[in-house]
Amino acid sequence: MIRLGLRLTLSGGREAAARLAVIAAAVALGVGLLLSILAAINATATQNSRNAWLNTGSGKSASSQSAATADTDPLWWLLRADHFDGEIIGRVDVAATGPNSPVPPGLSHLPGPGEFYVSPALGKLLHSTPAAELADRYPGHEVGTVGKAALPGPDSLVIVIGHSPDQLAKQHDATQVTSITTITPSACNGTNCEVRAGIDNRGIKLILSVAGTALIFPVLILIGTATRLAAARREQRFAAMRLVGATPRQVSMLSAVESTIAAVIGTAVGFGLFYLFRTQLAAINLTRTPYFASDLTLRTSNILLVAIAVPVGAAIAARIALRRVQISPLGVTRRVTPRPPRVYRVVPLAAGIAELSYTIGRVPRSTNGQIWIFVPGILLVLTGLVIAGPWLTMVGARVLARLTSRPALLVAGRRLADDPKAGFRAVSGLVLALCVTSAAVGIIGSLNAERSIPKGSPAVAGALVADYVQGINRSSGELVGSVPPPSEAALSDLNSVPGVKGVLMIHTNPLGTTDPAYHGPQGSSTPPMAGLASCAELAKMPAYSTCASRAEAASVTQNYSTFGTYYWEHWPTAWPAAAISAQRLARLSVQQIVVATNGSTSAIERARTILANTYPDQDVPWTVREDHAERGAQLAGYQQLANVVILVSFPIAGCSLAVSVAGGLRDRKRPFSLLRLTGTQLGVLRRVVLLESAVPLLVVAVVAIGMGFLAAQLFVQAQFRYSIRAPGIQYYAIVLAGLVASLGVIASTMPLLKRITGPETARNE
Repeated sequence: MIRLGLRLTLSGGREAAARLAVIAAAVALGVGLLLSILAAINATATQNSRNAWLNTGSGKSASSQSAATADTDPLWWLLRADHFDGEIIGRVDVAATGPNSPVPPGLSHLPGPGEFYVSPALGKLLHSTPAAELADRYPGHEVGTVGKAALPGPDSLVIVIGHSPDQLAKQHDATQVTSITTITPSACNGTNCEVRAGIDNRGIKLILSVAGTALIFPVLILIGTATRLAAARREQRFAAMRLVGATPRQVSMLSAVESTIAAVIGTAVGFGLFYLFRTQLAAINLTRTPYFASDLTLRTSNILLVAIAVPVGAAIAARIALRRVQISPLGVTRRVTPRPPRVYRVVPLAAGIAELSYTIGRVPRSTNGQIWIFVPGILLVLTGLVIAGPWLTMVGARVLARLTSRPALLVAGRRLADDPKAGFRAVSGLVLALCVTSAAVGIIGSLNAERSIPKGSPAVAGALVADYVQGINRSSGELVGSVPPPSEAALSDLNSVPGVKGVLMIHTNPLGTTDPAYHGPQGSSTPPMAGLASCAELAKMPAYSTCASRAEAASVTQNYSTFGTYYWEHWPTAWPAAAISAQRLARLSVQQIVVATNGSTSAIERARTILANTYPDQDVPWTVREDHAERGAQLAGYQQLANVVILVSFPIAGCSLAVSVAGGLRDRKRPFSLLRLTGTQLGVLRRVVLLESAVPLLVVAVVAIGMGFLAAQLFVQAQFRYSIRAPGIQYYAIVLAGLVASLGVIASTMPLLKRITGPETARNE
């Protein structure tokens, strides 16, 4: 039977070849996507392990490293974040206390005083950028390159600077370590280490798995649709074999051979697609830095899983698809109207919404707990749409048939009402794509709206902030830590930089006035202490820069740099006057310095270099834009992944629609040809075909879009206490383009209708 199955598959004419090609293409796409997801998960774990060394000496991990051997010389260690043009630079300052001090990965030996190692990307940047904008921040000269073993990604900016022990011992955040940690960020539990660099890749695995599910759903529908291509003709052929004595097992073997061949070919092509597009996959910035292409590898278990499971699954699917033939040899010819779907099909969809609604106010604190609450609810909504789709299609078709007397509408409505499963099957991929798109746009859009820099404020985004606060007094709420005011020379250098609009210093407060911008809960403790600022300096700031009338100094919020975030919504329109002279104010120590710029890279980087050199033992300043970018880096990665899901799912759904419509026409060519013989015009039949796909698409699409936004609202309300915002015009353009393209796909099959419904079809059949 296997040889017969091979012959029927490979020598079955154009129809069999087309079916084989479509199934193989669908399987190849699914395999390529699945392999990409598995490789991305593996690459994320590899990338995460390369971040481990940067967490050396962080918090509790410093004390845990005391177990090193007695022969090890301590190493002074200080990790800080620098920035350049929106990119993060990892700066590690080290000082060896002896010849046996531990050496970080990627370095041949420790740099001495006045020496530094740089990553390849940072080395290129140093040589292509004016020294006043970047290189002047780093004392010494380059002696080597940081190797791949210490770099999360190919564009990572890392510098390791050598000092003498006496120099680094004076830094307040420097610590002594006796070993370089190998504990990855995902393995940190708060006891063995604290994460200062890298991310917990468990969350990324979750997102990749969910995104993979969203991508695989339409692919599975495409495979199922392709398997049913010319289903009526194949069922008749297999039924005829049953009538001449073929057993159900033999018929199953024939169908399994065809599907398995297509699956094997598709699997091989899928592996080729993965290796072909691996370089493009590496550029996806999901973890704040792209992957090394060499990290996107497949484990042996991954290869075996895909290579074995896909063909086996295809054979099982073929057997399920032809279950009617296995019941009886006459099961194909004795056809009756299928049982209409019942209303209970909406239960899984309602259960998914109920599960997400239940999470409001009950979200667990642990990440794993949140995973087990949200993921099942979202997947239940997607599955519920597929299950409820036929019932929604039947309801819409019956309403259509009752409200019209036009032939095309009547025929289409009656046919959909008789077999709504087949009608919905054609558009199910598009329905899922619309639901996933709506949910992604709702979630990402609301987070961006709540956390983004206010629109129309490029001056705010380009403000440079130097924060010299080291902590907070929990009892009083007062910020702890300050630096002496910058010298006249440093201030002159800052103000002379082209593009710098003004310099604001937030001084410590000896007056005891409270923060006028504080908006704590009712009945809470005393508001925290305010900072003090010069009104002349405030007037040059890009936002919230007004003082009370005739005031020289003002009480402002201690963390003035938050004017670029959603915290400033309760700030006063004018800061209250402070009873202090300008001369006394200028002598007070400084907690923050804000430099207003025109947003140009040159102005920002020159000012940053001046402040970094003025206070070399403090954290390097950052812009408001960079602060937002760092806070939302993972969100940006998720948005990029959501864009991939949207851009991939719509074309796959369109292919499913085209295959389904074309296959349906071939299966119904005899009844359509009989209708033409009885006088039905070809235009009427074309409208029937269009309506049979358009009605379930439009009816269920409305529900799918609503469910997507409802799921998004429940998620952001439960997780962040936000409300989703109205989507932008880009969303409506995507939906409209998808619907128009779908109708175009249906219309493209109309020439086929004329060719297959001629009189000869009725005669030959």
